[in-house]
Amino acid sequence: MIEDPAAAEASLDPIRTRILQELTEPASATQLAARIGLPRQKVNYHLKALEGHGLVELVEERRKGNVTERVLRATAASYLISPAALASVAPNPARFADRFSAFWLLALAARTVQEMGKLIAGAAAAKKKLASFAIDGEITFRSAAERAAFAEELGVAVTALVDKYHDGGADALASGARKHRLVVVLHPTLKSTMR
Repeated sequence: MIEDPAAAEASLDPIRTRILQELTEPASATQLAARIGLPRQKVNYHLKALEGHGLVELVEERRKGNVTERVLRATAASYLISPAALASVAPNPARFADRFSAFWLLALAARTVQEMGKLIAGAAAAKKKLASFAIDGEITFRSAAERAAFAEELGVAVTALVDKYHDGGADALASGARKHRLVVVLHPTLKSTMR
């Protein structure tokens, strides 16, 4: 999870993104240059920027004649930029509190990414498992009216489940109960660009 704005900016450069993808396996600047078709000096420049932000790390140094070759790898298998890293442009759920607003959905997703990043880091530090649950699927509607009816029924069903299981009593948290966030989203799938 990238939380630092400068690291987020560094990782968004297309060349650096490609370098990070290539560095799932350790490689030197010379090896990377050959793979991505750029001069070694340019690759070195980008590697130093990525290393400065902790996105790549030194694995080993090899002597080749008068030159020391540095072998690096990405510090993670994948990266996700936290909305906190882009706080000035991050969507705010309170600003778009409309369940049919695409901006509200985006704000909820951004908040979910930020909260889950912190929860995952906390669970890892405590060496505990993190209880979570998600549903992902696709559904095809014949019409907008059918989609609206589905959304209404889903809302009623979720509200019934919340009413059944939610303990809003004053002593609930004191007894060790823990609040959980529930987000249910429905949005069109992206059209495939592959032909």
